[in-house]
Amino acid sequence: MKYPTATVNKKRVAILGSTGSIGTQALQVIREHNTILEVEVLTANNNVDLLIKQAVEFKPNVVIIANEFYYDQVQSALSAFDIKVYSGQKAIEWAVQMDTVDIVLTAMMGYSGLIPTIKAIEAGKPIALANKETLVVAGDLITQLAKEKGVNIYPVDSEHSAIFQCLVGEFHNPIEKIILTASGGPFRGKKREDLINITKEQALKHPNWEMGAKITIDSASLMNKGLEVIEAKWLFNLKPQQIEVWVHPQSIVHSMVQFADGSVKAQLGLPDMKLPIQYALMYPSRIPSSSPRLDIKSCSNLDFELPDLETFKNLGLAYEALNSGGNMACILNAANEIAVSSFLEDRIGFLQMTELIEFCMGNISFIKNPVLEDYIQTDTETRIIAKEKINTLFLQKN
Repeated sequence: MKYPTATVNKKRVAILGSTGSIGTQALQVIREHNTILEVEVLTANNNVDLLIKQAVEFKPNVVIIANEFYYDQVQSALSAFDIKVYSGQKAIEWAVQMDTVDIVLTAMMGYSGLIPTIKAIEAGKPIALANKETLVVAGDLITQLAKEKGVNIYPVDSEHSAIFQCLVGEFHNPIEKIILTASGGPFRGKKREDLINITKEQALKHPNWEMGAKITIDSASLMNKGLEVIEAKWLFNLKPQQIEVWVHPQSIVHSMVQFADGSVKAQLGLPDMKLPIQYALMYPSRIPSSSPRLDIKSCSNLDFELPDLETFKNLGLAYEALNSGGNMACILNAANEIAVSSFLEDRIGFLQMTELIEFCMGNISFIKNPVLEDYIQTDTETRIIAKEKINTLFLQKN
């Protein structure tokens, strides 16, 4: 396949969450390949200064600040440029449907990415999916809608991108199982008693990846891997028993696929999110990249072990939610988002995050066959109850 040149129309990208870890790395990819990729839409929630800086450099057609409080500041800063500035969630939902958008990179954090992704799919836009919570919350709805609209969803998570890359040319062959690899996070090898007094500073020190605060805490608790298990079920149409998790501390093998004949394919690379971002934006083309290359000769030790589900119970809770079906994964996700934000605010301890999630999974109304309105209601109800529970825990703590 030939490398696209400047004579080919550029692919216009809407980046939802441009100031986060994935968004900023996506802009690095676009900066390197500005003859074939260009920014059409940038959105951010609160990071006004960085959003303005990005807009001045990349000159998108549309810039959206979700927090309406900052609209005047962004509008004023960009008034000298031919850039349309909007604010609010409804503006994001409108922007992803614009005719001038060729692909939507959904890198918004958490549940907030669900509705914009739905709107983009309804408009027939291909999705580069970095927001795993969209499939965790409503995987059945999203995958069915994508099928109806003929929309491709290209995974951006390094593990799911690895699986996707292993499946190229193999889509007609039955999968026996997939193996999602996990670094083990900063507390690999620890026991529950070692985690009682863990601080957020300790939890934010990931050994291999540089990520945003929320996903870094999820990695430390193994909830991130649990969310990835649920995401994988929907992306690749798998049963829960076909998805295994192995701890691989070197983070070189990003994931593996075992086929019905026993053959195993793996995708390897350095821990660098720019590669899966670029692959999702440019699929099926593999275009040159300046990213560092993996020196296979230096990989003399690649270790694999099973996760410790007694210490890191969140992974088991994710499997439980997946097996329960219905709105249970939506409950899991909402409770976890509240738990992580409360941990980062020093309101609850590291292990109490799991306790809160378990509590919500046992006390929120279960709906076997939810529709979109049910997911929205479940998310709202779970957040209210989770916050009430945290207030009780915080009062007991003090």
